[in-house]
Amino acid sequence: METLQGRTALVTGASRGLGAAIAVELAARGANVAVNYFAKQDRAEQLCEQIRSKGGQASPFYADVRQEADVANMVRGIEAAYRQVDIVVLNATGVQPLYTIEQQTWQRYLDQLEFFVKSPLLIAQQVLAGMKKRGWGRIIQIGSEVFELGNPMFATYVSAKGAQLGQTRSWAKELAPTGITVNLIAPGWIPTERHVDSTQAEFNAYTERVPMRHMGTPEDVANTVAFLAGESGRFITGQKISVNGGNTLE
Repeated sequence: METLQGRTALVTGASRGLGAAIAVELAARGANVAVNYFAKQDRAEQLCEQIRSKGGQASPFYADVRQEADVANMVRGIEAAYRQVDIVVLNATGVQPLYTIEQQTWQRYLDQLEFFVKSPLLIAQQVLAGMKKRGWGRIIQIGSEVFELGNPMFATYVSAKGAQLGQTRSWAKELAPTGITVNLIAPGWIPTERHVDSTQAEFNAYTERVPMRHMGTPEDVANTVAFLAGESGRFITGQKISVNGGNTLE
């Protein structure tokens, strides 16, 4: 297992689901992990305790990652605790409602763009100076396969995920000469706590279309993040890596 010893990773939206699995994996590889949370302080603290009980390093940090002041305070707190931020995993998300075209409003598009375009921008602007000075950094966006699939009644979310991918590619070209890589991981439907109300019929309908005939796990995404975060990913930038059993091919 490749070590991330001496690196500090910020994982946004890390109190549960994919974010929690990513935090656990990065800590297991030796990184100091800043567990960002918004509403679930108790869950974030429990996760950090779980990581520490296994010999890892992790601390919870509050921020509404859509708010500039919150982001600035969070990054200052992480730097006070761990000196610097080397790896950023942009995982935070909000509710993902379905709307017909008639129900869609510009505000509902903006609600999604705040998580997937504005938040990454605010965080990058806080950490890039240090990354550039050190000549090393990893920015890893958590996207989605929906941009390729074009799910109906989901245009607010799909559009924001498309914008997130465009942002990733542009940043990668701009930052490549500085030693900072920028990539996006596009998971398929990975069951987490947010899917507790999904039915077995819905799961079956999805997996029937997946070439590998089963769903992935949060750990599948976490392992891909860890690969990109380490030295093994040093020559990979501007890429979208689909973690979905072959459900999309491009």
